[in-house]
Amino acid sequence: MPPEPQLLQARHIDAGYGTMQVLWGVDLDVRPGETVLLLGANGAGKTTFLKSLVGLVPVRQGRIDLAGTEVTHMRSSDRMRLGVTYMSELGVFPDLSIEENIRVGAQALGHPDPGARVDELYGLFPVLREKRRAAASSLSGGQRKMLGIAKALAAEPKLLVMDEPSAGLSPLFVKEVIRILGDLSQHGISLLIAEQNISFLEIATRVFVLEGGRIRFSGTVAEMSDNDALRRAYFGLK
Repeated sequence: MPPEPQLLQARHIDAGYGTMQVLWGVDLDVRPGETVLLLGANGAGKTTFLKSLVGLVPVRQGRIDLAGTEVTHMRSSDRMRLGVTYMSELGVFPDLSIEENIRVGAQALGHPDPGARVDELYGLFPVLREKRRAAASSLSGGQRKMLGIAKALAAEPKLLVMDEPSAGLSPLFVKEVIRILGDLSQHGISLLIAEQNISFLEIATRVFVLEGGRIRFSGTVAEMSDNDALRRAYFGLK
């Protein structure tokens, strides 16, 4: 059988800031339609790795391929045109309205009908329709996170890369975000989620654990669950 195609393939990635190296030889891949969870504590290097994937942090060594095209030194805007969208912890423009935020996401890639795309996303997030003229800064933390997801989806990406979607949210809203992302994965969108909240394991296809800038584990959720030493060392589970 031919090997399973990769939507994203990162190999031997070294990256950092100035004289400080943060990542050492990181390997990670995402297949079409799957949800990959990158787990790690604060300071593990998750954000640096995500930014290297989307062109916001230069890669010192290694190679990144997206949909069969090498993008290691490609501009962020060109990577977006290949179908990758990045959602940071903030994820929105606070001073713009809800609708303006979503339109910015759609227009970033020249969507042929931004208005229609906005309406589609209001169907997924009806609470945003009710407040569409309000500034993003007026939303609750959970609602702002939903807007960030909607804005990222506006460009209809093949791969949505997310940094700590649970950050600042109550446990109730974390469950809602997990539900929304689980629904998205059923519609063929590939997800790469960097998190320290292990609740996101319930929607993951595969898991990578990053610690000290190096991948310490990669495998399925079941394989991670069977690794007692990993569970105790990184997540305090018994």
